[in-house]
Amino acid sequence: MRDDKPLWVPSQASIEASPMYAFMKKCNRDFGLSLAGYGELHAFSVADRERFWTSVWDFCGVKGERGMPALINGDVMLDARFFADATLNFAENLLCQEGADDALIFRGEDKVADRWSWDRLRDLVSRLQQAFKAMGVGSGDRIAAMMPNMPETVACMLAAASIGAIWSSCSPDFGEQGVLDRFGQIEPKLFIACDAYWYGGKLQDVKTKVAAVTRQLGVPCLVVHYAGDAASVVNETPGGKTLEDFIASFEPRPVEFTRLPFSHPLYILFSSGTTGVPKCIVHSAGGTLLQHLKEHRLHCGIQPGEKLFYFTTCGWMMWNWLVSGLAVGATVCLFDGSPFAPDGNVLFDFAATEKFAVFGTSAKYIDAVRKSGLTPRTSHDLSSLRLMTSTGSPLSPEGFTFVYEGIKEDVQLASISGGTDIVSCFVLGNPLQSVWRGEIQGPGLGLAMDVWDDDGKPVRQEKGELVCTKAFPSMPVMFWNDPDGAKYKAAYFERFDNVWCHGDFAEWTEHNGIVIHGRSDATLNPGGVRIGTAEIYNQVEQMGEVAEALCIGQEWDDDVRVVLFVRLAPGAALTEELTKAIKSRIRTGASPRHVPAKIVAVSDIPRTKSGKIVELAVREIVHGRPVKNKEALANPEALELFAGLEELRI
Repeated sequence: MRDDKPLWVPSQASIEASPMYAFMKKCNRDFGLSLAGYGELHAFSVADRERFWTSVWDFCGVKGERGMPALINGDVMLDARFFADATLNFAENLLCQEGADDALIFRGEDKVADRWSWDRLRDLVSRLQQAFKAMGVGSGDRIAAMMPNMPETVACMLAAASIGAIWSSCSPDFGEQGVLDRFGQIEPKLFIACDAYWYGGKLQDVKTKVAAVTRQLGVPCLVVHYAGDAASVVNETPGGKTLEDFIASFEPRPVEFTRLPFSHPLYILFSSGTTGVPKCIVHSAGGTLLQHLKEHRLHCGIQPGEKLFYFTTCGWMMWNWLVSGLAVGATVCLFDGSPFAPDGNVLFDFAATEKFAVFGTSAKYIDAVRKSGLTPRTSHDLSSLRLMTSTGSPLSPEGFTFVYEGIKEDVQLASISGGTDIVSCFVLGNPLQSVWRGEIQGPGLGLAMDVWDDDGKPVRQEKGELVCTKAFPSMPVMFWNDPDGAKYKAAYFERFDNVWCHGDFAEWTEHNGIVIHGRSDATLNPGGVRIGTAEIYNQVEQMGEVAEALCIGQEWDDDVRVVLFVRLAPGAALTEELTKAIKSRIRTGASPRHVPAKIVAVSDIPRTKSGKIVELAVREIVHGRPVKNKEALANPEALELFAGLEELRI
């Protein structure tokens, strides 16, 4: 395909049928404007945030008391408050329908299939809510879950949100320490886990891990049946109950919704843990809801009853994003397990059978399908599919081409990017503009996103830092255990005063689109899953053979692969057996996603004068790029050990 022509151009009919177009016309009527096209709509949304976000609330039909003003202290990012007088309940907005129509459709690889009506979902939420209250869980208490992406997980989250409890989750493939590094910090009142799960067609036992985590957390455990024997897990777990026993004494009744302030905490998500244990990022009910409604209703154009799917786990913020699709009346489609079990057709089988309107996945998955030789365009009926989204890592130009040649010719492809930090997107698609190869369509409405150079000056068609210059509703409420806000401020506002610096290298294109060139910090992104180096170090450096380790992401084959450098203890050698032992330790202690693609022995590791290892400097050397600020290193000569390594060429 030629890059001088767009891959997809919306028809005038599709533009005028989109909710975003209707929203733009409403703003024109309400405020006497003459907005025409996405650029003008976006400019309005950041110039007049009060009227824009008020309009989003009203257009999307948020259930709650909006109050006024819409924004106070809007010029100071850390002091800005949206809808300070508003009250709402997140779960009330997601449980927006009732009846026999599908709310959730679930597939667990090719092993499990289930459908949940709105009534079935409401009934379980009601019984869980009553059980939570009976055990003393209330507003502000934390509920932590190590669960598959299954309907019961959604129900547990909604029940927690209905009473103002704070939800936090991870996937069951995390190692024991990885779970404790997260949930140990937030001191939950209840731990929820599954009895087993499927991955790659194999049953994965979690009995020992569930029991160990429960003991360490020192809280009751609710065991949800999925692929194993819940009663057997309960027998090994102190304070354990099966889901059936937990709710047995409660009959379904209308769900009660406690309306709370807009900024009331809803979720605790976790950073990747690059420089230590993961940071606990607290997101508000109002900010999450409003941002997700904007993205689902306006940017994705989702209509009530449409099928929304994203391939995700409960440890990724895209799970939180996906389940919010209930708030626009969508049927949310859940998949748990490997996207290649039993083979690479499984997600497209799901899409064709259930008539997905929106199919979300990772860039790595699209590339894997491309390399596998599959052509869903010819093998599956994807006539209902109108939007495909991709995130996790930048989608390569070849990935864009493959979607149109191998998956569907007439589809809007929206590469999107944002993250855990904002539980949403800074840049994403929109139905009013064309799709260009290798480009994200543009910034999100209401987000004053820009690209700045190192001096804090805006740059066009040149790589720089992705920044946001004005406050927005889905900024974190706070970091947990950060009473003076020092960690929060350091994470986003140290680089530029009163400006959010996101840590992505980005670039404006001639079409006013965006290209993300990867992370500008040391976070790793193998296969589109953000992980942190510290979680790897926590495992490998406990091994006697390893004196010290350093981990980077190497750009490789249109993706990023994890490379682990080890300085071995005296007398140790990096044998095949030791390599296997290191990978096994990381796999079981952190997660399978943390396992490095390459392990390389080096005689020294560069560090600063204060003793900190310098991942970014090594990453630059490996990629043949100059290293800044060598004078800050205690042993700058060690950098040369990483230049031109033969092991990194294969």
